Amino acid sequence: MQDADDLTRLLSAWREDIDSVPFPTFAELLIPAQKRRSAPARTATASVQVTKTTGWRDR
Repeated sequence: MQDADDLTRLLSAWREDIDSVPFPTFAELLIPAQKRRSAPARTATASVQVTKTTGWRDR
């Protein structure tokens, strides 16, 4: 029973310590503007030929 009382006191002290610190509040949340990326100059193409026997083969 003594252990339970000690644990209760420790938890109460911990809760008081947590409650004594104010929770942060934000008046206004500032999110930076997103930068737009330009499209790539050309699209990439693969140089692979698919066959029925092997499934795939490089040129």
